[in-house]
Amino acid sequence: MSITSTYPSYKTSGEFWLGEIPQEWTCEPLKYVAKLNTEKVLPEEAVRYVGMENVQSDNGYFHHTLEQIPEGLSLEFRETDVLFGKLRPYLAKSWLATFDGVCSSEFLVLSALKVSPRFLNFVTLSREFIEVVDSSTYGAKMPRASWDFIGLLKIPVPGKELSEQIAAFLDYETAKIDALIEKQQQLIALLGEKRQAVISHAVTKGLNPDAPMRDSGVEWLGEVPEHWQVSKFGYISSVVRGGSPRPAGDPTLFHGDYSPWVTVAEVTKDNRMELTETSSYLTKRGSAQSRLFQPGTLLLSNSGATLGVPKVLMIQANANDGVVGFEHLRHNREYCYFYLASLTENLRERIKQGSGQPNLNTDIVKHIEIPIPPVDETGEIVAHIVERLEKLTKLVDRAGDAMELLQERRTALISAAVTGKIDVRGWKPPSSAARLETEMEVA
Repeated sequence: MSITSTYPSYKTSGEFWLGEIPQEWTCEPLKYVAKLNTEKVLPEEAVRYVGMENVQSDNGYFHHTLEQIPEGLSLEFRETDVLFGKLRPYLAKSWLATFDGVCSSEFLVLSALKVSPRFLNFVTLSREFIEVVDSSTYGAKMPRASWDFIGLLKIPVPGKELSEQIAAFLDYETAKIDALIEKQQQLIALLGEKRQAVISHAVTKGLNPDAPMRDSGVEWLGEVPEHWQVSKFGYISSVVRGGSPRPAGDPTLFHGDYSPWVTVAEVTKDNRMELTETSSYLTKRGSAQSRLFQPGTLLLSNSGATLGVPKVLMIQANANDGVVGFEHLRHNREYCYFYLASLTENLRERIKQGSGQPNLNTDIVKHIEIPIPPVDETGEIVAHIVERLEKLTKLVDRAGDAMELLQERRTALISAAVTGKIDVRGWKPPSSAARLETEMEVA
């Protein structure tokens, strides 16, 4: 069966987001197609809880987290209920329950009446449904959708039996697409590991495999080329911490237009070397109460779960106290950046051994050892790393583009099937042999 086949005739649905639907289908308000469950309970320890963070955006997959007991009342749900996230609907969080439990009150708990539960789940994941629900939200910071609106929103009703057929078709087809997406994700992860390996080897072992080696005297660093020196960042730079104006959130200090404001989020948002702009600014008064770093300063995130990430600042900017800067750096800046990038996981592991909030204070950063090659060799190492990373970045970008196309195909397929733009009545699950052949093609 071709997934491009259509129904013999169509009619106007009367809903702008649906357009035309097959002649035999109906279009009814959601509150008549599914029952809203509003039963609230005080959960017991034995009850499984589902929070918004457990449901993955767009694909409706459930992600298990450590068992948690919510505070206060929660909504009860049963297996095969659909949990639709009314908080930030644009995140497209909708899950078909596979067990009984309780959930966050930020979900709408829906029991399918006139269609199969899986079909209802796919409808609530369709791009058009999400867009029209999102357009109705209220609240700037935490936009929510109201059941008063969603319940009156008309959805396509192909009938119970056909809805089960459509859901089975989408289960099979989206599983194939998801397998391809996972392959691209695995490739990106492998390329990330390759990136780290390229950097780590070059900045600790050099480019000459025949160079005589010696013990660095640093346990985690191991051997380094014999002619390299080993120093500490406190000896080759002035390590200083950023400063945050107080009180936090004061409009006379923050959200201005005077000076770029570098936060930990700005430093850790990607793996690019250079930071050329920020999303927020301080006022002139806020800037005066913070530390100002000059263009060319090497930065490092020093607190929280994302500590140990370096960045080269390319603009004059203030930085908060979750960032340290290396001023008056007396060695190749790019080499130091790559060396710190190779240490990120190592630093996090070392800090984990302590207690309390992970933090790299300036004393710890000053004592980070660094192998230092001769100047000419340092330049060669940087050039080598840059060249290799450019090639890896192209491969990562290509895999990212492929994932985006696959996700778009998945979204379009769901929308087409649940609105009757394609006719899947003749579709049958493939035989075991055909399924095996398909899985081999996917692999």
